[in-house]
Amino acid sequence: MSSPDFSGLVKFLVEPFLDTPEALRIDCEQNAAQSKIWIRVAFSGDERGKVFGRGGRNIQAIRNVVRATAALWGWSAYFDVFGASEHEASEGHGSSQPPRRSSPKPKPQLRPKS
Repeated sequence: MSSPDFSGLVKFLVEPFLDTPEALRIDCEQNAAQSKIWIRVAFSGDERGKVFGRGGRNIQAIRNVVRATAALWGWSAYFDVFGASEHEASEGHGSSQPPRRSSPKPKPQLRPKS
């Protein structure tokens, strides 16, 4: 019994969110002995917001479909998203975290009423 085409499934689920689908990179690593699959995707950093969706709803739905498909075949699936494709990482745009503030905004002090 063969396993489903996880690369094709992920491509089918992610590409509609991308303006440049050719930038999508998918890496699937299967361990048949443990019935596990690791799926790693990378795409243009500019399109991260579209793929993730508001509150991460899109990416969570994609993860759920991949996990459910794997479960139907008796597999465990692990799905990771990398910050950028290799081309962008070499240009220094591959950060997966938004920039942090250097210091938090100070809170106003409350004074007791006289």
